Amino acid sequence: MKKHFLLLMAMVVASTATAQMKVGGAELPASETFHGKTLTLNGAGVREKLWIDLYAAGLYLSEKSSDANVVLNSEKPMSIKLHIVSKLISSDKMVDAVTEGFENSTNGNTAPIQDEINTMLGFFREDIKKNDIFDLVYLPSQGGVVAYKNGEQKGVVAGKEFKKALFGIWLSNRPADDGLKNDLLSK
Repeated sequence: MKKHFLLLMAMVVASTATAQMKVGGAELPASETFHGKTLTLNGAGVREKLWIDLYAAGLYLSEKSSDANVVLNSEKPMSIKLHIVSKLISSDKMVDAVTEGFENSTNGNTAPIQDEINTMLGFFREDIKKNDIFDLVYLPSQGGVVAYKNGEQKGVVAGKEFKKALFGIWLSNRPADDGLKNDLLSK
């Protein structure tokens, strides 16, 4: 009987371990489904600044990839999950960081997509608290990037160039954090 119980417990722990990944104090699911599209966790890591963990991030793709250019230029569904793990994150700080990220990912050429950027920044202007979760999901069938906060859809921002700049915040040649970029692209 004891042997069966231990075997059952081992199976439960093994199945739980594959169902999620713990990163920076946050648990990220191994897969996510948005509008009928299932995406698999490609990689995950933590955005830190001055040795302080700010948020855990997970990159979800239809097909695993370790090539940032392939991901940025893909027309397939994908998602970036941001799980806030610090009380130091505020909406003002997040807006500033995302604005800087767009500047870096576009090499300073934000003008062609400035309206789209402004719409995305609006989603970060609400109060942000520790354990808030943002899902930024590129769904070509839905017309662009669908933004969610804590599971609630906030809006859709259209355009492939916008999507490329958004994901470029973490995956471009000038990412928000080089270590995080490597973690997101790990297989």
